[in-house]
Amino acid sequence: MVDFPKKRHSFGTGRKVGMNDEHRPKILVVDDSEGIRGYLTNLLEIRGYTVTCAESGEAAIAILEESSAMPDLVFLDIMMPGLGGVETLRRIRTIMPGLSVAMISVVGRAPTIVNAMKLGAVDFISKPFEEEDIDQVLDRFVPISSEDELNTQRDEGVNESVWDSIAMSEIRSVIEQISDTDVTVLIQGESGVGKEIVARSVHEESTRSDGPFVKVNCAALPEDLLESELFGYEKGAFTGAYARKFGKFELASGGTIFLDEIGEMSAGLQAKLLQVLQDRQFTRLGGNKDVDVNVRIVCATHRPLLKMVAGNTFREDLYFRLNVVNIQIPPLRERREEIDDLVDTFLDRYGRKYGRPTKGVSSAMRTALRNYAFPGNVRELENMVKRIVVLGGEDSVLVELIEREASQRDSDAGFEAFLEEVKATAGEIPLREVGRRAAMEVEREAIDLALRVTDWNRKRAAELLGVSYKTLLHKIRECDLVAEI
Repeated sequence: MVDFPKKRHSFGTGRKVGMNDEHRPKILVVDDSEGIRGYLTNLLEIRGYTVTCAESGEAAIAILEESSAMPDLVFLDIMMPGLGGVETLRRIRTIMPGLSVAMISVVGRAPTIVNAMKLGAVDFISKPFEEEDIDQVLDRFVPISSEDELNTQRDEGVNESVWDSIAMSEIRSVIEQISDTDVTVLIQGESGVGKEIVARSVHEESTRSDGPFVKVNCAALPEDLLESELFGYEKGAFTGAYARKFGKFELASGGTIFLDEIGEMSAGLQAKLLQVLQDRQFTRLGGNKDVDVNVRIVCATHRPLLKMVAGNTFREDLYFRLNVVNIQIPPLRERREEIDDLVDTFLDRYGRKYGRPTKGVSSAMRTALRNYAFPGNVRELENMVKRIVVLGGEDSVLVELIEREASQRDSDAGFEAFLEEVKATAGEIPLREVGRRAAMEVEREAIDLALRVTDWNRKRAAELLGVSYKTLLHKIRECDLVAEI
């Protein structure tokens, strides 16, 4: 069964002139997962594309054989029952040799992925994927050239709210100081702190701002595919290399290449990257001619590269080549003054994106967010706000924050004293009693936090905790909690 109206399929001409239905770029999604098909359909239609779906390779081939014109792009799952993704790709090549096909699959099946790329797949996306992974493929192969390029839907620019804290304003000063240079920049920080935002700022403040900004996630592809992605290949370099492919270094000519998660790069590719940094030249796979490089290199990683150098898992000479200007981004928990503005920015962004304007969040929600440790940093905050917008309310997120905070907060004096008692008695306290008292301390933390974020509105706190008002009053007395004056 195929998810489309029962009519002859015509994908149109592929022209990108305007946003009416007739001229919208056409995309075929092939995946046996109904959830993936639905997600991609919604995502792509929001971005202005016309989507047709097939739940199997056989259905996809039937659609293409019936079509009067080919789609602009196919997203094709590798692992499907019946006709698998690679064999489907092989048959697509006989029907429509010039059709762009991006493969989708789980990470770790390198031989299958390499085989698909040799058959002419234009890109590979690993599951689970992010919206930006899809956007990068769209930008390369079927960019929309509408009047406003869906700016209201794809507001992915640098977020001014990120620069509100003292630490980030200092980083911005560094970016301004190096704006008229081409020095290599190494950005370090925990996952989700905003390394790509900083990298884009480095590009936008530079003399190369009119050139392209090309991002490569070094952790997303196996070594063989990453090498061809970075440096390209010549026709005949391997089976399926039907034409020369330009790598990301060439596509970034005149601009900036952003190598994200550089710490995941293999030793072999580290050596080739070192050559690029030293000589400003490289050779395509299967080629024997040097290609000159005219790009600025910005790298990022969440891994401790100095420790990796000491452990011989990252080249010392490459590290020093990359570490000309080092930008350390502090975690969000050290930049809490940004949180309120970030919340408002994300509310506005996703309210417009999903067509669901919001009235904001409550003071209790803001208090909970300001108190939360955010192990996932800005990305975690963004996802929380996105959930609030999509669900049309904040209660589920607020309850989750309360539960997380209760489990993550440092143990208070009472819990510490209890642990010391357990240690001192050397196991004399029965295990059942240990469990009961430990559970009570965790419960006390959750209740205390719920009361604090609601300014001791006990009715509201009871709703958030999922207990009756009477039960909450009993628990407050049992835990000896008193409102702060």
